[in-house]
Amino acid sequence: MSESAPSPSSPRPPRPKGEPRFPDGPAPDPAGSHFERRIRSFQPRRSRVTTSQADALQRLWPKWGLDIDGQRVLDLATMFEGKSAVVLEIGFGMGEATAQMAADDPHTGILAVDVHTPGQGNLLGLAERNNLDNVRVANGDAVILLREMLPPASLDGLRVYFPDPWPKARHHKRRIIQPDFLDLAAPRLKPGAVLHCATDWEPYAEQMLEVLTAHPAFENTEADGGYAPRPAFRPLTRFEGQGLDKGHVVHDLLFRRTGTPCD
Repeated sequence: MSESAPSPSSPRPPRPKGEPRFPDGPAPDPAGSHFERRIRSFQPRRSRVTTSQADALQRLWPKWGLDIDGQRVLDLATMFEGKSAVVLEIGFGMGEATAQMAADDPHTGILAVDVHTPGQGNLLGLAERNNLDNVRVANGDAVILLREMLPPASLDGLRVYFPDPWPKARHHKRRIIQPDFLDLAAPRLKPGAVLHCATDWEPYAEQMLEVLTAHPAFENTEADGGYAPRPAFRPLTRFEGQGLDKGHVVHDLLFRRTGTPCD
């Protein structure tokens, strides 16, 4: 007599050691040991993945996902065929705001990078349910993506919304908006492309403004050299709303890439 299938209430059998969590999904460490060890501005988060998120990762990753392995240069024109512009978004959380921006601007491709597995699955699911063909989800280190995988002057914009503020003084070196990061990002941005940052952490906003103002490849879009009003295209996120409820002040910074493509 054949063995009966486990009931839906049966505990899921443990995954054999070494077997990938999502065989057709994002790799746990896509760049492996190909690149030098350095201080990172993020911590990989492999928290609980829901059934729907796991399903999206398995089905849609081969179509709309990519691992940041640093082993190839991406052809964004082919990846986002028919789109008039491509922007890079670093850190998208659960992806609701990214999906909303993609729906509001279907002619712009969004290459969205994060290391949060549930968020990756959630964004893929949102893209499918809302017929968004202008979203691609990248898994891994955005620094490796910029340095190794994106050609010069390939981006029409760069978005960094609510990055980890690393509030303790000894961790400030982990903040992503630093001179070295801007040196790396600037050549990948077309002249006139906008780097848009947002944070609800006041000391980090002050550092962002100082670092961006001092960098020769960027100029503030605000004539007074200060913060910008939240532009209509950036949705109010659930995370942002929680911060506002606590009395946090959200600062947007919009800086334009100056110079020529070879600068």
